[in-house]
Amino acid sequence: MTLDPGSAGLVPPERFTQDTLDWQPWLEPLAEDRLTEEHLDALVQRSRSKNPYFRLLARDPAVLRERTRTDNDIFYNTRRGLPRADRELAATAASRLNGCVYCASVHSAFASHHSKRREDVQRLLDEGVGAPLDPRWDALVGAVVALSATPPRFGTDEVDALVAAGLDELEVLDAIMAGSFFHWANRLMLSLGEPGV
Repeated sequence: MTLDPGSAGLVPPERFTQDTLDWQPWLEPLAEDRLTEEHLDALVQRSRSKNPYFRLLARDPAVLRERTRTDNDIFYNTRRGLPRADRELAATAASRLNGCVYCASVHSAFASHHSKRREDVQRLLDEGVGAPLDPRWDALVGAVVALSATPPRFGTDEVDALVAAGLDELEVLDAIMAGSFFHWANRLMLSLGEPGV
């Protein structure tokens, strides 16, 4: 069933924001009371059953399970490699470039929380991916932009910039994973619904 985009009464956000937004799917997600154990297992975290995006993706539980495990590993497996703030910044930069206001709101709030650099994160949202931040974050944003370009133009220049900014080999790999995953995640979310307040 296709939903009427205005049926939830959501108003599109006027700008990129770190505030919490709602999201309205264009297709009917599974109802919470229709989720089976297979669906709940695919959500990985049962609390996601409240979220219409994840209930929509639960229509294909095998794919959702792998998507969620990949997402969790990229963002929460921080024993080595990039710190969480940098991973969230990568997701924010991809979302800003791709125009995914909802994803940008979620991940910019996490980037601000973990980095304690709310003003810098807001500058990225307000001015776009060309906003000057600092050498490390500029290199990280530049790499994500190159990964997200169509066609991608990521190459040795971006790797060299990341290394020159002080990232080690595992941190470079994490930057590539976070940027690439979120470029894909933005495309998926943008094709399935819209944000609102």
